[in-house]
Amino acid sequence: MRSDYPPRNTSAVVWLIAALVAAFVVELILVSPWFGSAGAATVNQLTLTIRSLQNGHVWTLLTHSFLHSPANPLPIVFTILGLIFIGRELEPLLGTRRFLFTYLSALVLGALCWTAVHWSHGGVYLGASAGVLGLFVVLVCLYPNQEINFLVLFLFPVTLRPKYLVYGLLVLNTLGLILYEIPGASAPFDYAPSVHLGGMLAGWIYFRYFHANNGWDRAPTLELPAWLRRGEKNKLHPAIARNHQSIRPSANLRAEVDLILDKINSQGFGSLTEDEKRILDEAKDMLSRP
Repeated sequence: MRSDYPPRNTSAVVWLIAALVAAFVVELILVSPWFGSAGAATVNQLTLTIRSLQNGHVWTLLTHSFLHSPANPLPIVFTILGLIFIGRELEPLLGTRRFLFTYLSALVLGALCWTAVHWSHGGVYLGASAGVLGLFVVLVCLYPNQEINFLVLFLFPVTLRPKYLVYGLLVLNTLGLILYEIPGASAPFDYAPSVHLGGMLAGWIYFRYFHANNGWDRAPTLELPAWLRRGEKNKLHPAIARNHQSIRPSANLRAEVDLILDKINSQGFGSLTEDEKRILDEAKDMLSRP
């Protein structure tokens, strides 16, 4: 029997990983003795530096993410692992376009933050950690309290909620920014806190203002302070104000339904869990109320 189903498209995560690996191989070839100074000059044209931006090489805000240190392969290994574990969960929820938009935006904003910090004392940066952290923040905003289990040093089991991991990264990178990067010193392990903070900020901005078209003040699990929302409450139409009390407990329902509908489009109705079906039933009941 011949299947009528079309072949499954290659995911954006696979294409990104393939591009990173291919770029790393080409970089190793260019910096080898075979090409000499000409190969190194080509790599420098793609690396993010203050001098390159001063010369108008704005493409380095993005091309730097495809380069990694040939002397230390760990950064590209961690980047690929991050894309595998985070991307395979996030891409079906966001869709390919939004997934790539978030990743590329995090890379560019991380590069801009690095440029602002290093403008006076220069520096060189390459790597794609900002993109991975931006995706990670979006995933954590979607599932802030879902517990994850991992092994510390492959020996000690630890259970942690993702939001606390983000808080820890924020504290760690903020301290690194203040104590090392702003004064012009090298941070431990040669990581760039400004890049990480910029990538995380891009992920939060996407979730806060663009995700699921929730509007500027209705992003799920994130709300404006109460003193800012009082004025909006007073401006409600009387008919809406009467029902506002019953709608308020389900403020996050719309975003959850949008995610479930995206999952149905990408994986089919049969992929839904019992909790997701229950959420759809709740939304249906709410819409059927007079």
